[in-house]
Amino acid sequence: MLDRRHFLAAAAASLAMPHVARAAEPLLLWGPPATPGLLLVAAAREAALKALPMPVEVRIWRTPDEMRAGLSSGTMKAVVMPSYAAANLHNRGLGLRLVNILTQGLLSVVAPAGTVKTLADLKGKRVVVPFKNDMPDFIFRRLLAFSQITPDELSIDYSGTPPEAVQLLLAGRADAALLSEPASAGALLLAGLRGKELERAIDTRLAWREATGAASLPQAGLAISDPLGRELGEAGIRTLQQGMEAALAAVLADPSAVASDAATLFQLPGPVLARAVPFSNLVVQPASAARPDLEKLFAALAEGDPRIIGGKLPGNGFYAL
Repeated sequence: MLDRRHFLAAAAASLAMPHVARAAEPLLLWGPPATPGLLLVAAAREAALKALPMPVEVRIWRTPDEMRAGLSSGTMKAVVMPSYAAANLHNRGLGLRLVNILTQGLLSVVAPAGTVKTLADLKGKRVVVPFKNDMPDFIFRRLLAFSQITPDELSIDYSGTPPEAVQLLLAGRADAALLSEPASAGALLLAGLRGKELERAIDTRLAWREATGAASLPQAGLAISDPLGRELGEAGIRTLQQGMEAALAAVLADPSAVASDAATLFQLPGPVLARAVPFSNLVVQPASAARPDLEKLFAALAEGDPRIIGGKLPGNGFYAL
């Protein structure tokens, strides 16, 4: 889907890079097994990206450790990742810049219907959280701190992946789970098939806004390595952004179509992916435009431990657009 504005932008970018043969090696866009990855799938098909000097393909990373290993080794050069992690690696000298924000919050506390309304309702309950010492855990702990709830007032169990957290919740081994999309959508669907009713009891985006005053929770975005940034140049980075803007329109207009195309890559049913889109707060916001809320997020996380963001707020060089 390419409207007149995006067509003209793509044409301008193409003229800015004349006589450049398309490279044989593709540009691999790596995304998480979460709904922002749908934007990559849609973007890879957008006409705007034909102006890039290489074909575009999409891959999925499965765990934060895999993602970090790929960035450190240089095998992943364009990655949708937690925004704090991009700041951390940039501050540690890895040579990473943030292009945009792709979701303004896609975490929910999922619980049996009517059992949880506020964070205070989690006191005394067993809550399963995926990815210890990563974005879901950091966000959850900061929200507890903002609500003056100490971790020992509830039981936090950690799982290796969101699907594991879903299984623990469905098996009755947890009272609630902190889930991203599409894990939340999958949990609600599976529970319904088993005659149980779960709900997204707490929207962390709204809880974050209430606690911090930030307009949004800029949870994840596309980061690129410095070598790729030099290869693409400013025109290429803007072309990538324009392709993702067009992709957002395509995903919002017809989630089922994009989800169906992405199902095999995500190893998830298309209907689950499609059901998750309305709850994913998808955007394609240039990183510099998100900077005020990013800095509020980074500062809040650093209150818990400055090492989470690499010891300081990232400077101007962190923002690719």
